[in-house]
Amino acid sequence: MSRTFLQPEIIESGTGAGRWQVVIYDNDVTPYEEVIRILMSSTGCGLEEASMETWEAQTFGKSPVHFSSRDECEIVAVMISSIGVKTEVSREWLD
Repeated sequence: MSRTFLQPEIIESGTGAGRWQVVIYDNDVTPYEEVIRILMSSTGCGLEEASMETWEAQTFGKSPVHFSSRDECEIVAVMISSIGVKTEVSREWLD
């Protein structure tokens, strides 16, 4: 007989508390220049930083691009995702 185990849902108080990050993932569809543009407009960073983060995602498969509260990171992630780039919002540190 098999058993089904469900992972508990974690409900955090103070959803916006602590430092969170937005990570982008490389894809073969979205043009390099478009990723740079969306990073600049969604995070407020300059051309040099957006270029480095885009290069890092392309070279290593992913790159952290923004650090802030959870609420702000989720807004930024939605903006970046609008051009087809996969994003993830997670705590900066897992401890």
